[in-house]
Amino acid sequence: QVQLVESGGGLVQAGGSLRLSCAVSGSTFSINAMGWYRQAPGKQRELVAAISSGSSINFVESVKGRFTASRDSANNTVYLQMRDLKPEDTAVYYCNADGHLRSYGSIWGYAPGDYWGQGTQVTVSS
Repeated sequence: QVQLVESGGGLVQAGGSLRLSCAVSGSTFSINAMGWYRQAPGKQRELVAAISSGSSINFVESVKGRFTASRDSANNTVYLQMRDLKPEDTAVYYCNADGHLRSYGSIWGYAPGDYWGQGTQVTVSS
């Protein structure tokens, strides 16, 4: 079993920054790829970024150049650094673990694993 706890969300003005953390506990040795998702009110949950077990990182187009991510295997934590935030980034952000990431050049896809955190709210005011 794997447990995920997100933190770092909050209220920020447009153009501001936040860093989200996802602390991973439990059977961490078995975790494959990890992903960050978000869900805005009235919308479906969408993938934001995926991080392979080797720390290869992919981002969706809407956040490229603004978001970065990292995976600290020693501390079992993954991070999502968000800069130049926009009101449309407002959502609950979720961490996902033990997914599968496949990439072929610029084409990539992430299949989520079974483990989800509880989410952390990010609100960007205009």
